[in-house]
Amino acid sequence: MKFISWNVNGLRACVSKGFLDFFDEQDADFFCIQETKMQRGQLDLSLSGYKQFWHSAEKKGYSGTAIFTKHEPLSVMYDFGTDEHNTEGRVITLEYDDFYLVNAYVPNSQKELVRLNYRMEWEDVMLNHLVTLDKAKPVIYCGDLNVAHKEIDLKNPKTNTMNAGFTIDERNKLTTLLDSGFVDTFRLLYPDVTDAYTWWSYMFNARANNAGWRIDYFIVSERIKDKVKDSIIYKDIMGSDHCPVGLEIF
Repeated sequence: MKFISWNVNGLRACVSKGFLDFFDEQDADFFCIQETKMQRGQLDLSLSGYKQFWHSAEKKGYSGTAIFTKHEPLSVMYDFGTDEHNTEGRVITLEYDDFYLVNAYVPNSQKELVRLNYRMEWEDVMLNHLVTLDKAKPVIYCGDLNVAHKEIDLKNPKTNTMNAGFTIDERNKLTTLLDSGFVDTFRLLYPDVTDAYTWWSYMFNARANNAGWRIDYFIVSERIKDKVKDSIIYKDIMGSDHCPVGLEIF
């Protein structure tokens, strides 16, 4: 099976920049989107053969996730099934016979880390969600996790240690997740590959210079790591400040 994840930084804008060409070319079983920045009715998106699951933020033009899939799920959950953290359209969970698929857009800690405390709370709830699911069946967790885990995962680690996305607090949360029975599929297969990034600032010609960050992931339950065939970064696909990432499993 093939999975794609992409922070499109506005789906309507991305559609005008070639989104559907990439979508059709990949013919993936699951296509997970973050930062749709829209309500479902704002775009006539006809995807033949795909079921569409949308989760929009209450705030217009902000956040939002979607999953387009060829496979009817057994169940669908938005956010965490409670009234907590349920206004920003950040999480969709689809249940299947053999696994759960979780698509997430993790909150950004923002400039001067003004939202770091909220993010830490959100991360704890997400960890509990993933661990609970994993007790029932394996999990495939993807999306824009808004953190570069190790120094190898961004171009300029020394100058970013106090910036959102590379604080020790954020990195430790991902370490805790991985230590709870999960695997970063890209580093599983490519532990020493450098200059492998998925997001570049629009400033300072960052993408042309490949001064980027790897903040988009496919993470799976450790017990299915042997099913991972490939974990892919589509670095040459434009249309957003992120590029898509992919997972192929046996």
